[in-house]
Amino acid sequence: MTVKYQILARQYRPQTFNEVISQKSIVTTIKNAISQNKVASAYMFSGSRGTGKTTLARLFAKALNCKSPINQEPCNKCSSCLEISSSRSLDVIEIDGASNRGIDDIRQINDTIGYAPANRYKIYIIDEVHMLTKEAFNALLKTLEEPPNNIKFFFATTEANKVLPTILSRCQRFELKRISHEDIINKLRQISNDLNRDIEDAALHIIANFSEGSLRDAESLLDQMFCFKEGKILLDHINESIGFVSKDYFFKLDEAIKNVDINFAFYFIDNIYKAGKDLSYLIEELIEHFRNILVVKLKDSSLLETFDEEKKKYENSASYYSEEMLFYILDLLIKNIQNNHKSIHKKINLEMLLLNIIKSKKRISIDILVKRLIDLENKANTSTNENIPNKETSPIEPKKQVEVNKKEEIQLSSITQNKNIEESIKEEKKIKLEKIEFSLSEKNKKTDSPISISPIQTINVARHDTIMKFMQVELNAIIKKG
Repeated sequence: MTVKYQILARQYRPQTFNEVISQKSIVTTIKNAISQNKVASAYMFSGSRGTGKTTLARLFAKALNCKSPINQEPCNKCSSCLEISSSRSLDVIEIDGASNRGIDDIRQINDTIGYAPANRYKIYIIDEVHMLTKEAFNALLKTLEEPPNNIKFFFATTEANKVLPTILSRCQRFELKRISHEDIINKLRQISNDLNRDIEDAALHIIANFSEGSLRDAESLLDQMFCFKEGKILLDHINESIGFVSKDYFFKLDEAIKNVDINFAFYFIDNIYKAGKDLSYLIEELIEHFRNILVVKLKDSSLLETFDEEKKKYENSASYYSEEMLFYILDLLIKNIQNNHKSIHKKINLEMLLLNIIKSKKRISIDILVKRLIDLENKANTSTNENIPNKETSPIEPKKQVEVNKKEEIQLSSITQNKNIEESIKEEKKIKLEKIEFSLSEKNKKTDSPISISPIQTINVARHDTIMKFMQVELNAIIKKG
């Protein structure tokens, strides 16, 4: 007779509070409530998937009904503990809130509450409780507020925000945190050792990263890898089996960005496309890659969850980028996530995205453009001051000065409307010569006239305005190209 296989997530499910990882504060609160006989009528376990919500509810139920507990820990030997562990207990009723979400299902619970339990408590564990309807919640309110002394409710949910506030106010709430990267790796290494399987550290790191704080996801992935390959599990086996993109591709991309190798964008996407990798997931991997480089760039490698050899590669890649360039690339990738999911031509979309990333090496930042603009303005002001003649040597009558200014405004407006810069400069020179001649003739005619504003100074101010307008047009064109 063949023994039925049990998946790793169930085989290594914690059977005591001491085996629960990353939830120390919650475990301490529960054990103190049991020891001090201050167990509430209802508890809410909320948090992301695979963090131990249902597991803690079951352990709590076992500890309350255990016939011979040791330091508030279930013995796992008495009939009550064994029945709860095998899901056969009549006193611990587990209900799926997704499939039993109506008011009739809750009425059925209310009808059975009056029956006495075989052990100390009758406990209802409702998983995914946020799926219950509003009417079902309301039907549960009165029972939840004033249940019999031997009735306990344990709720588990991944979306506590969808539970009615009136229900939450009647529960003691435990918010479970994600399992840490280090704890997941240690647990996976322990399982591998128990099963006499060898696995590379780099493979453990990538499994822990992919699980996103869910121990159940990590255990399921490890189970899959043990089925895929006999002997030692390597990082390449993970990439081959699950469809991850090898980190070596991303480090080659860093080299291509450093050398502005545009052709690499097509080579990169084509290789991933032919290998059957998920193109939709590629942008998320690119975001993680450049985020890790930014972390290294900001001198905070403690936030980098990877092994030492890979850290050195990230430190090398960080030297190719500036902080501003990394911010620009990450912003570009984040904006393209939704566009890529909606795009019919994902391959072409990703190629264009990588081309923009590679070309960003030559991108001129806004700060540099503004600095250049200020420098040009300072140079224009300097040249203007140098060309202003002595006011005493070129006096002009006020009435004639007004006529000159009007003529200059008409001529300068025609210059600014001219698209050809060279023609504008020629026209400007011509005006300047005419004004100089005019100034000299007036000086010869009348040397005793009062001092007024020099026409040359007026021309230079207009010239400065013209230069600034052309510089603004050029700046807008550069920003669009960037």
